Amino acid sequence: MHIKTNDTIVVLSGKDKGKQGKVMSVDPKAGKALVEGVSVAKRHKKPRKQGDPGGIITKETPIYTSKLMRVCPKCNKPTRPAHSIKGDGEKVRVCKKCGAEI
Repeated sequence: MHIKTNDTIVVLSGKDKGKQGKVMSVDPKAGKALVEGVSVAKRHKKPRKQGDPGGIITKETPIYTSKLMRVCPKCNKPTRPAHSIKGDGEKVRVCKKCGAEI
């Protein structure tokens, strides 16, 4: 997956095109990610117990990772991360536009 938890992303297509958000969780098997403030849906919730609040709640729904692109923290532009290997053998993600380590 090119998207990981706590990455800042931008949406490339769909009703939320252009929105930025932070990735809360990733499901690699389904190819989807849960992004804060993106793909928000309203659900009608019925109170189940005494004192349990009911009403209309908003929650994020998963979005396909193919519609998301990582935002570089240094140049603040959407980029597809490249991979490079450090001298000690550690594999790191690198911005293709500015060369900064992500």
